[in-house]
Amino acid sequence: MSFIAVIGGGISGLALAYRLRARGKDVVLLEGETRLGGNIQTRRRDGLVTEAGPNSFLDKEPATRELAAGVGVEGLIRAADPAAKARYLYTRGRLRSVPASPPAFLKSDILPLGARLRVMGELFTGRAASEMDESLGAFGRRHLGKVATSVLLDAVQTGIYAGDMDALSVGATFPQLSKLEREHRSLILGAIRTQKAQRKALPEGGSEKLRGALSTFEGGLETLVEGIARTLGPAVHTGAKVEGLVPGNGGWRVSVREHGRQAELMASQVVLATPAYVAAGLLRPLDEKLSALVESIAYAPIAVVHLVYAAGSTPPPDGFGFLVPSLEKRRLLGAIHASTVFPFRAEGGRVLYTCMVGGARRPDLVTLNEEALVTLAREELKELAGVTAAPVFTEVFRWTRGIPQYNVGHLGRIATIDAALARLPGLHLTGNAYKGVGINDCIRNAFALGDTLAG
Repeated sequence: MSFIAVIGGGISGLALAYRLRARGKDVVLLEGETRLGGNIQTRRRDGLVTEAGPNSFLDKEPATRELAAGVGVEGLIRAADPAAKARYLYTRGRLRSVPASPPAFLKSDILPLGARLRVMGELFTGRAASEMDESLGAFGRRHLGKVATSVLLDAVQTGIYAGDMDALSVGATFPQLSKLEREHRSLILGAIRTQKAQRKALPEGGSEKLRGALSTFEGGLETLVEGIARTLGPAVHTGAKVEGLVPGNGGWRVSVREHGRQAELMASQVVLATPAYVAAGLLRPLDEKLSALVESIAYAPIAVVHLVYAAGSTPPPDGFGFLVPSLEKRRLLGAIHASTVFPFRAEGGRVLYTCMVGGARRPDLVTLNEEALVTLAREELKELAGVTAAPVFTEVFRWTRGIPQYNVGHLGRIATIDAALARLPGLHLTGNAYKGVGINDCIRNAFALGDTLAG
């Protein structure tokens, strides 16, 4: 009974299992599906690399680099092409470039002049009147004004959460903004002071690694999953569905059905690294209130539509891609210029657009059939970006419960969940539903939990 059972083979469970093994602990990873990686899924065919879920990560997290190095794939990290630096928003009827500096912002047309001046007036805004959880939308309007919030801030959250900014918690989704307000009052002043402090803290000459570049792996994000799986070897069990947990004898009895055969394992500790709605089902017989809290974490549905165009049939798009604020009432959340960002993902000069549809505001669109989603994406690309050519290849992925929504009250909910877990010694939760939705968040949190469990 000396081993630790990790339930769930997404990036959180894989990173945790790796960390525990690296710290000298015996671990068994149980994944109910026949594949690992969760929503990290890469398809490779005929010189095309497409992602079903996350598309990239920012190369700034030490834990992610450590994991990649530990499983032998650090040398396969590929930064985005420098030509893809520009970003765009669709606002007021056309795509507009997102300015990269305060002077450029004042000269740009990303917002009307009055709205740009209101943003600069943020220097004189005050702190919140109370410490109650506040929506991202309300926070933005206090600091940046109504227009900038509905255009800029909404676009930023759309690219991460595909959510509703008047439902999302600012403290849970963008804790750095709350921290800047708390410590500096003004976000602009806080950002300036933070940048100065960071520059002073950098070692002489800077660092080659952790430069914060948008990155993926050669062969796609699943390259990292495959590296972890090779390293863990027989400790990984796929097709192993956990059906029940029972505490006893200082540990946990884990009931597993693996490839049709029933078995029971005795583990010293158990970590649920599954989506929240799966964890809730396993928690229900143990603590109904805890289960209900975990199950109450909402998810936004999302559809990913890949459109591939033959070389020369449409001009290669400039920049990383574009986002569409909800006030524009469009059916597209945004599009990534995937073949511009990572040219190796579409060989032979082909153009690859990755379009996002649905989200918290338009969940109905995700229920459309594949043909309808392709038609929608093509129509929106034509109207928003002028793409008139016919694609030579299309691919659709649907996630009916795609991105966890850290809505107002999320931080309080997590504190209550943590307190309830303390009454179930040896049982733990990790994953993107709780304390960060990104790949870096999942790996960092998994490493921290692994270190705690390893003592």
